[in-house]
Amino acid sequence: MSNPAPLEAGALHPEALASYWMPFTANRQFKAAPRMMARAEGMHYWTPEGRRILDGFSGLWCCNAGHSRKPVVEAIQRQAATLDYAPAFQMGHPLAFELADRIAAMAPAGLNRVFFCNSGSEAVDTALKVALAYQRLRGEGSRTRLIGRERGYHGVGFGGISVGGMVANRKMFGAMLAGVDHLPHTHSLEKNAFSRGEPEWGAHLADELERLIALHDASTIAAVIVEPMAGSTGVLLPPRGYLQRLREITAKHGILLIFDEVITAFGRLGHAFAAQRYGVTPDMITFAKGVTSGTVPMGGVLVRSDIHDAFMRGPPWAIELFHGYTYSGHPLACAAGIATLDLYRDEGLFERARAMAPVLEDAVHSLRASPHVIDIRNGGLAAAIELEPRPGAPLARAFDAYLGCWERGLLVRQAGEIVCLAPALIVEESQIAKMTGTLREVLLQLA
Repeated sequence: MSNPAPLEAGALHPEALASYWMPFTANRQFKAAPRMMARAEGMHYWTPEGRRILDGFSGLWCCNAGHSRKPVVEAIQRQAATLDYAPAFQMGHPLAFELADRIAAMAPAGLNRVFFCNSGSEAVDTALKVALAYQRLRGEGSRTRLIGRERGYHGVGFGGISVGGMVANRKMFGAMLAGVDHLPHTHSLEKNAFSRGEPEWGAHLADELERLIALHDASTIAAVIVEPMAGSTGVLLPPRGYLQRLREITAKHGILLIFDEVITAFGRLGHAFAAQRYGVTPDMITFAKGVTSGTVPMGGVLVRSDIHDAFMRGPPWAIELFHGYTYSGHPLACAAGIATLDLYRDEGLFERARAMAPVLEDAVHSLRASPHVIDIRNGGLAAAIELEPRPGAPLARAFDAYLGCWERGLLVRQAGEIVCLAPALIVEESQIAKMTGTLREVLLQLA
């Protein structure tokens, strides 16, 4: 396998990088010392200089089947040469219907209608709009309030940041949507530090929903949205019984329950959907990322059939839902999605994730005695190492850990004071050992 040719001289000079305003990035720091990718295959990236980087984070929670997998690449190439684009409004193409059928067949029973979009952010805003419209259609138009959760991440649309609970994502953007409230998060270092899998303490925090219902009245609440496992805030697993209790409360009060599975769907926790791991069926599930293994942007919402059917009224020629995107069900994304689902099935990757989860668990918890570590937690093929903040320099220690890993040939993810791992489902034991071995070296050298 040949290494890619280096970039032309001067290509990394600051003036060549100025035009691109990078997302969720310390732009000045990056452009002073760029970290560039030029190629990817399997579990690795290569830099323009030919340095190999072990991907410990599936790109960005998304390349669940690994990088540049041949069946997916070929499916995209064929589709680009056959049908590059088809209008999504009042028109269709066969692959969108095929992919929707495939996803519905994998989902929890009853969640058998699929609305396609292009990202997790769009999926969340779609689900929130469907929830509000559904309540109105069933004669509950006063149900306009939405409930999210502290430390929740639901993308970057105004709906998503409104129900989300990550302060830095919210504070610059004004009042956002009206009528939104938040459940408390479930993270407790005092009660649950160094948990393996779902923590024992915290199921009672679901009962805070009853308090919010008493405050606002159920007749004003349309939906509750939570991540089964909160990923972007640093891998927070649900306490045992927590999701079950949320389901009981929402069902009792006629409130829709939405699981945001943009991160957890398609094998991250060893199942097609986290709802199946936890035995809890919500009313809607959002997905994105792993549906195409990150190759072509795509997202969507799984919806209960009776919610969908509530819209199917009026004259048959009338549009039922005034919502959608130019690229909903894009042909290239659908081709990539079908090929990706084939890979998951043919290689047994969800089962492989379940088998490798204990290996990752043991490996990350071996870091417990490393300097500055105040918590380690894990679930499926996701893990977080939380570090003690550096006095007077919040976030600096975790960022230095991130950079230290990069310098040693490992890609991890920093989330606040947390270093996260989420390798692709094809990861080998030796690669997990390399990830944790590299982290151990870095932690030993951190100030």
